[in-house]
Amino acid sequence: MEIKTNTDGSTLTISVSGRVDTVTAPELEAGLKFGDAKQVVLDLADVPYMSSAGLRLLLTAHKTMMAKGGELKIANIQPTVKEVLDITGFSDILNLV
Repeated sequence: MEIKTNTDGSTLTISVSGRVDTVTAPELEAGLKFGDAKQVVLDLADVPYMSSAGLRLLLTAHKTMMAKGGELKIANIQPTVKEVLDITGFSDILNLV
């Protein structure tokens, strides 16, 4: 898995490449440092698979940003990951763009 970050003003973009599963989720969790960002965009364009461990991270990140008055957006979701988000109801909770 590869994690890249880019800050533009108060927006932090985190781009993730690779599978997000039980093995790689701790690495992603360690990379989810939001700092003072008011808006975080999690770019999943290069994530072909996400397990329940990844879903838990998305929900935790969403709650963290809401608690600090910010916003988490999930962008460029692959169809297989989108299907998992739809089936689990996460599509109704998270801000998918």
